[in-house]
Amino acid sequence: MTALPGPVAVAAWIAVTVTAPLLFYDATQRWEENQAASNALGWTLAAVPVLAALVSARWTRRRSVPAFLTATAVGALITAVFLAGTMAWYRWIVPLDGAGLPERGRPPVDWSNFWWTGLLLAVAGAVIGYPIGLKHATRADPPARRGYAVGAIVAVAGALLAPMTVRLGAEDSTIRYDEGGYGGTGQFATQPGGKPGVLELPAAGRYAIMAVGPTPKVPDCVVLDGGQARRPVERVSIPPGDYGGDAATFAWVATFEVPGPGTYTMTCHDQGEYTVGEVPRIRGAVATLIHWPVMVIMLLGSVPGLLIIANTFRRGAGRASRD
Repeated sequence: MTALPGPVAVAAWIAVTVTAPLLFYDATQRWEENQAASNALGWTLAAVPVLAALVSARWTRRRSVPAFLTATAVGALITAVFLAGTMAWYRWIVPLDGAGLPERGRPPVDWSNFWWTGLLLAVAGAVIGYPIGLKHATRADPPARRGYAVGAIVAVAGALLAPMTVRLGAEDSTIRYDEGGYGGTGQFATQPGGKPGVLELPAAGRYAIMAVGPTPKVPDCVVLDGGQARRPVERVSIPPGDYGGDAATFAWVATFEVPGPGTYTMTCHDQGEYTVGEVPRIRGAVATLIHWPVMVIMLLGSVPGLLIIANTFRRGAGRASRD
């Protein structure tokens, strides 16, 4: 018997503390409001005592004071590692508004208070897990077929949800975006008094191509400078969207760079509406993740399920060798 949470517990922890807060908020709140980091961290605090109780129960072997202290300590310590990992996720990878947004009246997260609250909940959960472990001292391993089925389901679900998690994390971690104004294609995207496809860019640097409304998120656009030289257009692999307001929504779908100010032209062969503006400012490592290949993100999302399958195979091989 081991006190370490198995891959099923790891997958459940990721689902509850990382994916569920983003999906739930996106489904229940107004789309133009970014999620507060404190909301997402509340899911973590709710999951902490459950994980601690599970680990403590799995470690429990007999009824004695040393056994109780050992199970409680192990359950709390291992849960603290998971807690620290989630804190790192919301502090550096998908920070949401963890650093605080004073202009929106949101103070920064008190990470010290969150840490100590989580530790207290971990200890409480571990204490509760000890008597639970005494009542279930003998536990049979689940059938191998169930492990393979669960692993396959988790792997597929993780692969499908991973890009969505990255997209929602990027959207809720955006602190500045531009609805255009430098020109574009289509009726809405054309700047007042300008011509469709003509871009008036004020300076050298990178600019964002924003898809308007239901326009395809995989643009087929070409940007040319005054000498008709093509400027490379880099697509955003996982386009963050839901920018804008009631009049229209925008999604950041591509980026291009120009060497200096001037007049440029943009042609998009899919006949969609696109506008050009400043590159959105997204905090945290998720700003890089949206540019990773989608297949890589999907593969990372499937890892917990693949670990469940590998662990099931390992247990089966171990039982076969003992027999």
